[in-house]
Amino acid sequence: MPNVHHRWVEVDGHRIFYREAGDEALPTILLLHGAPSSSFMFRELLPALADQYHVLAPDYIGFGLSDAPGVDEFEYTFDHLTDVIEQLLHLLDVQEFAMYVQDYGAPVGWRLLMRDPSRITAIVSQNGNAYEAGFVDDFWAPLWRYGIDHNSQDEAILRESLSLDKISWQYTHGIAEPSVVSPDAWLHDVAMVNRPGNPEVQLALYADYPSNRSLYPALHEVLRRSRPPLLAVWGRNDEIFAPAGALAFRDDLPDADVILLDGGHFLLESHLDEVTSLVREFLGRTLRQAGEQK
Repeated sequence: MPNVHHRWVEVDGHRIFYREAGDEALPTILLLHGAPSSSFMFRELLPALADQYHVLAPDYIGFGLSDAPGVDEFEYTFDHLTDVIEQLLHLLDVQEFAMYVQDYGAPVGWRLLMRDPSRITAIVSQNGNAYEAGFVDDFWAPLWRYGIDHNSQDEAILRESLSLDKISWQYTHGIAEPSVVSPDAWLHDVAMVNRPGNPEVQLALYADYPSNRSLYPALHEVLRRSRPPLLAVWGRNDEIFAPAGALAFRDDLPDADVILLDGGHFLLESHLDEVTSLVREFLGRTLRQAGEQK
C-alpha cells in the first residue's frame, strides 16, 4: 500500500498541515474535509486511491494540525479558508485537480470552482450541500438564527454542538451498526475543536455559513456552464444534509451520478470500501474520457 506522508508548509505566516500520497505525476485529487473533522477523516481513503492518483488532504486553518490562531488574529470566513487552500495549491504547484468535498469541504470547493472552473477535472460530493434542498431544519435552525443576530440562546446551542455527545452523534447516527465506527474519529475531533480559543473559531464559521447560501445561484450558473463530471455519494440517513441535497445536483447537471448509501454523515467511517469503489470507478471513467477528448 502506498505511503502517506504528513507535512507542513507555511502559508501567509501560518503553518498548514496536509497529508499526501501517490506520485505527483499522476492526476491530483484534493480531499476537502468537513466539520468538526480534519484531514484525519481521509486517513484510510488516501492510501486506497494513491496507487492511481496523487492525493492531497489539507487541514483548514483552525482545524486539525494546522495553525489555529484566535479570532482576533485571523478572519474566520469561508472565503478566507479558501484563500489559504488556494495559496497552498500554488505553493505545491497543483495546476488542476479533481476534488472530493464533504460538509465544510463543499463551500471551500465551490469557491475554488467558481474562481477558476477550468482547474477542476471532476467533483465528488459526499454529503456536501450546494442547494437549499437538503438542509435538515432541526439541525440548521439555530445556526441560521445565530448568523443573523449572534444571540446568546443559539450561541449556547452551537457551543453544545462541540460536545462529545453531539460530535459522536454526527458519526454514528443513521448507521445500522454504530459499533463499526471507531471512537478515535470523534475523540480526535472533540479534542481539536475544544482547544483554548477554538470554540470561538467554530462560532465564527457558524456565523459565516449563511454566506454560502447566497453564493448558490452563481454556483449553479457555473455548474451549468462548465458542466464538471460530478458524483454525489450520500448517506441517505444523514440528519444534517438530507438526500434531497444530493438529488438537487441533477437540476443543473442532469448527467450527475447520484448514489445513496444506507449510512449517515461520515460515510468513510462506515462505508469506506463502497465509497472507495464508487470514487475509483467514477474518476477512472470521467478522467479517461476527458483525456480522450483532449
